[in-house]
Amino acid sequence: MMWLTWRQFRAQTVAAAGLLAVLAIAFAVTGPQLAHLYDTTVATCAAQHDCQSAVSGLQSDDSFLQSLVRLLMLAAPALIGIFWGAPLISHEIEAGTHRLAWTQSVTRFRWLAVKLGLAGLASMAVGGLLSLMVTWWSSPLDRVGAGRLDPSVFGERGIVPVGYAAFAFALGVTAGLLIRRTVPAMAVTIAVFAAVETAFTLRVLFHLIPPVRVSSPLNMAWVTETGRGGPGGPDQLFVGIQPNQPGAWIGSSEVTTAAGSTSLGRPPSACGPNSTYSACTAAIARMHLRQVIVYQPGSRFWALQWYETAIYLALALALAGFCVWWVRRRVS
Repeated sequence: MMWLTWRQFRAQTVAAAGLLAVLAIAFAVTGPQLAHLYDTTVATCAAQHDCQSAVSGLQSDDSFLQSLVRLLMLAAPALIGIFWGAPLISHEIEAGTHRLAWTQSVTRFRWLAVKLGLAGLASMAVGGLLSLMVTWWSSPLDRVGAGRLDPSVFGERGIVPVGYAAFAFALGVTAGLLIRRTVPAMAVTIAVFAAVETAFTLRVLFHLIPPVRVSSPLNMAWVTETGRGGPGGPDQLFVGIQPNQPGAWIGSSEVTTAAGSTSLGRPPSACGPNSTYSACTAAIARMHLRQVIVYQPGSRFWALQWYETAIYLALALALAGFCVWWVRRRVS
């Protein structure tokens, strides 16, 4: 049974290995250059105090490869679910070859367990190797950007892609088993996977660990915008801030009065149409406002990685268990 499963799955394995090899070569060639450019950027910041242009130069280097890497990391788990998971069982059910296997002294459980085991481990290995290469190659960019905890790149680093790959594969197998048609199962797989991953990132991930909430006097260095249109109405003072928390994931930031109200009252006279920005900010500084920041510190990167990976692996195991039950009880 192991040999037969390998024969059926070897084309996909060879294709994945070839893709990983091509990426490894590209990263090996460009990675040292990116690391050298990062060292140059750090030296420029220290010597000339011109960090903004130096960082922009680093982030624009190999922009095509950066875009390709991001697209690949977003698409890889879905492609595994579509082309490895969905056809694994549905193709055999469509062709009726599963009945032949069951008449050759192969039990239903062994038939499914071997397929899930080999293909599932291969999916996780591909996700892990891809993430390992991308994490190493992107490390200089992560040091100067928003950090690894930035939700736009969090799922492309560390061990989370292993969980994505396992879940997408199990989801594809489940869809193929229930629908019994390969093409519709592929469509359902990508739709459900995209919906689950998006909802989890937007609604659940930030709250896996209770975020830190800090209330402190308003730091005027963080103020980026002043004007009218606050929560209290169009005539209320609005103060926008950009917290400087390196590597952190900022969930929310707001300015309140000393009593904790988000309605700051009317803008001071120094913020009139004929006033200067410096006079306005000086007047706001005298209002004794406070800032409330809710965030996940950058130090929680690995904790959140483990939590999210564990959840996706648990979902994959649950789907695999359901597939075993379905094959033993419902498939004929």
